[in-house]
Amino acid sequence: MTTTQIGALDAHTLTEDVIRSFDDTPDARTRSILTALVRHLHAFVHDIEPTLAEWETAIEFLTAVGQKCDSVRQEFVLLSDVLGVSMLVETINDQHAPGATDSTVLGPFHMTESPTRQLGDTIDEFGSPDELLVTGTVRNTGGSPLPHATVDVWQCNEEGFYDVQQPDVQPAGNGRGLFTTDEQGRFWFRTVTPSHYPIPTDGPVGTLLEATRRHPYRPAHIHFIARADQHRPLTTHIFVPDSPYLDSDAVFAVKRSLIGEFGTGDAEQAAQFGVKIGSPVAAVDLVLAPPRSGSADVH
Repeated sequence: MTTTQIGALDAHTLTEDVIRSFDDTPDARTRSILTALVRHLHAFVHDIEPTLAEWETAIEFLTAVGQKCDSVRQEFVLLSDVLGVSMLVETINDQHAPGATDSTVLGPFHMTESPTRQLGDTIDEFGSPDELLVTGTVRNTGGSPLPHATVDVWQCNEEGFYDVQQPDVQPAGNGRGLFTTDEQGRFWFRTVTPSHYPIPTDGPVGTLLEATRRHPYRPAHIHFIARADQHRPLTTHIFVPDSPYLDSDAVFAVKRSLIGEFGTGDAEQAAQFGVKIGSPVAAVDLVLAPPRSGSADVH
């Protein structure tokens, strides 16, 4: 490890000294990431020239973000979301998956395991009479169906709350389900139409939004993670058409391609899926890309 001669250090040579300290890092990718991190972070500090009090405030803020994380709440994911970093990562990775369904943010509430359910089951534990039927397919970019793919689903309820936000009201697993596609790559389940909702504002991310006069709302949506052997996992949403905040999502996650196709069920669908004629129906097509060369994201 390179050492710096005492007395020779200044604000400009410090960056290069820190970068040189990573010269013996065995893994090239780790070394590259740390080098870029230090270079950009130091450039940011040079740009804003924070006072010591501002630096201490930043450390306190990040400490508070970490302290707000627990087994069902991920405040760092939420911070990444509201700063647009999560969507930037998703968008960059989408460039390597031409023809696949657009991805979008994981969100802070995928912190609990979805219960395994059978095709056609409801994920609404309350038995609401206002059912939404979701039908979908999982296929590859060549158009072939992917049988035995898993589809992990989670959403908020009609009032805009996830089960983990209301442990005394909603049973664990409400609004969640893990499904396996049939031989034709199809899946279907029943649920309720989710509501738009505010992201949690009772932590430091909420303080940040308040300080910047930003609203905390997300348009109504259903989350999906689809996985199949020898394909890249897909994390995405379908958004409810005409939902408020489609044009101003607090986490920048709306893509036009992900605004869902919602209609009303006909007699054939009612007979096939056991829903009422005229009940809302959403169609979902999840297209998975092959793995990137050398990627560990293969199952």
